[in-house]
Order: sequence, then structure tokens, then C-alpha cells
Amino acid sequence: MNATPQKPSSAFVLASWAALFAGVIAYLVGLWNAGMPLSEKGYYFTVLMYGLFAAVSLQKSVRDHLEGIPVTPIYFGLSWASVALTITLLAVGLWNASLLLSEKGFYAMAFLLAMFAAVTVQKNTRDLAIGGGVASESSPRFRWPTASSGTATD
Repeated sequence: MNATPQKPSSAFVLASWAALFAGVIAYLVGLWNAGMPLSEKGYYFTVLMYGLFAAVSLQKSVRDHLEGIPVTPIYFGLSWASVALTITLLAVGLWNASLLLSEKGFYAMAFLLAMFAAVTVQKNTRDLAIGGGVASESSPRFRWPTASSGTATD
């Protein structure tokens, strides 16, 4: 499959970055305010960083495979295993943590948001690099009036 990917819109790129920052910052603020030992905070921080790397690595290897770029089966398998391992590590850590159920849900949702957003940001970055680095704006319905036109066009 060697089709040229469609460039993402500026709004989608911005939303992806906003989701990544929201997920990571929410997770980290939760860790900062948590009343748990520093070693436990370090565990959850490491799981987040490993999860973000694993998700981006998996997205890249899947995309490379779809575009006909050689990906070794061991790397492809390790990418899948890493994503599964990070989710398992978070689940086991939260299961055994002495946190309120709402706090456990908060960490799980912030983690999943950050992982999904990291994949989306990486995809957008790659699509923009292939397409020349500028986000596309697919036929806007409204355009601000310019000095030459005087009115908005539809």
C-alpha cells in the first residue's frame, strides 16, 4: 500500500497535541498530588513513559508494514508486547494500589488518553513530513474577508 496519506488539518493536529498534553499533564498532576511513596510514584511515571514510547513504536511499525517498508517480525512482536505489557503493568499496579476507585479510574483514563494521543501525534507528524510539513485545510465553508474581496465567500 503506497498511497500518499492525506495531510491532517490544522485543527486535528492541534486537537491531537492538546489531547497528548491533557493526558500527560493530568496523569503527572495526579502523581504529584498523590499520597503514595516516591518509589510508587516512580513506578507509575515509568509505566507512562514506557507506554508512550511503546505506543509510538507500535504505530510506526504498523505504518511501515502497511507502506511496504520492511519491519522485522521480532520488532513488530516486541512493539505489540510492549504495549500489552504497559497496560498490564498499569492494571496490576492500580489493582494493588490503596487508592480510591475514582483515583484508579482517573489514572487509567489519563494513561489511555495519553497513549492514544501519542499515536495520533506521531501519525500526524509523519503525514506532515511526507506531505511537505503544512497541514491542509479541506475546503473551508467560511473565509474571513480579505482586503481585496470585502466580503466573505462560501
